Order: sequence, then structure tokens, then C-alpha cells
Amino acid sequence: MTTAPAATSTARTARQVWTRARGLLLVAALVLLAAAVMALLRADSQYGSLDPRSANPDGSRATAKLLKQRGVTVRVATTLDQALADSGPGSSLLVTTPDLLTDRQQRRLRAGLDSTGGRLLLLSAGPSATGTLAPGVRTDATAPVTTLRPSCALPAAKRAGPVDLGGRLYTTEATGSVLCYPSDGAAASLARVDSPASGETVLLGSGDLLRNEHLDAEGNASLALQLLGSRTHLTWYLPSLDDPTAVGERADDGSDSFLELIPSGWLWGTLQLALAAALAALWRARRLGPLVSERLPAVVHASETTEGLARLYRKTDARDRAAAVLREATRARLAPLVGVAPRRAHDPGVLLSAVSERLPSTRLEPAALLFGPTPADDTALILLADQLDALEREVRTS
Repeated sequence: MTTAPAATSTARTARQVWTRARGLLLVAALVLLAAAVMALLRADSQYGSLDPRSANPDGSRATAKLLKQRGVTVRVATTLDQALADSGPGSSLLVTTPDLLTDRQQRRLRAGLDSTGGRLLLLSAGPSATGTLAPGVRTDATAPVTTLRPSCALPAAKRAGPVDLGGRLYTTEATGSVLCYPSDGAAASLARVDSPASGETVLLGSGDLLRNEHLDAEGNASLALQLLGSRTHLTWYLPSLDDPTAVGERADDGSDSFLELIPSGWLWGTLQLALAAALAALWRARRLGPLVSERLPAVVHASETTEGLARLYRKTDARDRAAAVLREATRARLAPLVGVAPRRAHDPGVLLSAVSERLPSTRLEPAALLFGPTPADDTALILLADQLDALEREVRTS
């Protein structure tokens, strides 16, 4: 009595599934936990740095309250359209992060203030912003925030005295410009430049003196109130990537390229995603070990595979495909025997010439056998197979 072999299942067990998935589940859990912790930490601090609505140490609520007590109207703008709409001849516009503005936004902002004569104040403006928003001002160095003395004739600086400044350092030779709070012996942390329509541009190398935690130190409060409260209305502009103008409306002449319309933050985001993808690939690849042998669920002999393919060809009358397979395999075996490179094995001119030199006299016709037409019936197909075998034997024994 013959006992049938037990069937072998290829399905993964619950233990195997857990072993493969537990790493991903752990990472997902850590991400969710980190997100929950960040949400709890930010629950009471919904405003960012230098935001006049924030009471956090890095916020500027105290500065805004002092300005309101002095009769200055403070309005917060989070988009460029709001900032320009609130600006006018009797107002000041404070931009907390001018480097975040795109080139197109900077041109719109500069043109709007030049037409109205509004007063522009820039915090930590770098080279990407000063070229458009403060023409004639150069910044190519930075310095740590320390207590600096004014050393200039600007009335606001003279009354404030020493303040906590540093950050960006500015130089300029523009007419009507004033440089205060020099650092490193040359460049200054505060610059004032006259602009068209009776306006002016003021640059502060750092916004630390406006923060709640630093406002009561040195002459920080005095300088902040004088610079921001010189006019009755102040627009506090907080640029962000959510601003629709950051994505960019195309210029009327269509000169802006696609890359110019993409905010710079998206480029950094793409780089971070690429880095995360590379780390994930490295993490997964690290788990790959050497190849291991695995028992097959069933053993299929080569003869059975050949017979099965033959039956499929016969069932579909695919004599053309069967003949092509036979000829291609024979050409591949003949090529090294007659000194033809494998890549030239299927070139009739090369292979037939080499075979003819090897078999100068033969009753077989290599051209018809190796590159001939499709057999008309099954008998012709069998004859072709026999003749291909005979041709290969003759080449091997010659």
C-alpha cells in the first residue's frame, strides 16, 4: 500500500506574519507617539517665534502690548496681500522672516511700499532679501547676539543706548543711510536707508530684542518701541509657505520658470523625503541575509516541463513558436562550436558563413534549417527537430 505524501502549505503562519510586521508596527507606534507628544507640547503655544500674539519666551506679545499702550495700532498679517492692504503712507510694515519670501513676493512688496511711502522694517534679512527689499545694502557676515553700543547719530539708537544685537551684519554706501551698532569693527547690526516716496527701510540683524524674554534687558524695549512705534499704524507681517502668493501666480509675460514658482521650503521638504526613503531602504536592506535552501512544495522534472510545453504548443497549433524555439536554441549551441560570439549567434550572415566553413559538404541545408520558414504541419515540425539535431551532431563531430 502506497501512502500519499503530506501536502506542503506555502501560506505564512501567524508567527511568521508577526515576525515580519512587528518592525513596521513599532515604527508606526513611535511615529504616533511622537506626534501625540508634539501635539501636547504645542497645545498651549499655537503661535510661532516673534508672533505678537504669543506669550511664550520667543514670542513678541509684550512688545505688541507696549506699542498699543503708546497708541500704535498693531495688526497681524499672514499673507502678502494682507500686508500690502494694511500698509500706507502713515504706517510701518515689519517683516519677521524676509528670507522666506520668494523673489516675486519681494518685488511686489518693494513696489507697493515705494508707491505709498510706507516704512519697512526687516529682521535678519539675508542676501536673498536685501538685494530687492533694501537695494544698496550688503550682508555677507554674521555675528553672535551680544550687548552692543550704537556709535551712530540715529536718535532712536542714541536714546536706547546699549542693546542686544548681532546676527546679520550690514554695510552700505547708499545716500541717506545710517549704520548703527557696529560689530567686528566694521559691519553694523542696524541699518537705515532712505527709499522713494519719503519712505525708509530699517534692517535689524536680529529680532532677539523683540522677544518677550529679552525685552526688559539693556535698552531693548526703548529701541523696539522707537523703531516700531514711529508711526501710528504697524503691520506685523509673518511670512509663511501657506501664503497663496508663495506658490506664485505666473507673471503676465510668462517669464517665471516652474522652479521659480516653487517655494524654497518645498525643496527642503523634498530633500528630507528623499533622505527618509534612503534610510528606509537601508533599514530594509540590512535585514537581507545570505540565500538559504528551501524545500520545494513539489518537484517537476525537466522532461515533464518539456512535455507540458509541447502539448500546449500542439493544442494551440503554435508550430511557428515551437519551430522558433528549436531554431533559437540550436543557433545558441552552434555559435560557440563554430567560433561565433553569442551576441552574433542569430545573425544569418555570420552564423551560416561559419557553419559552411565547418561543414563544406553536407546533405543538410543549414540556411533552411536555422532560418527557414515555419513548418506546414506537425510532421514537418518533427522532421525539422530531427534535422536540427543531425546538423548539431555533424558540427560537433567535424
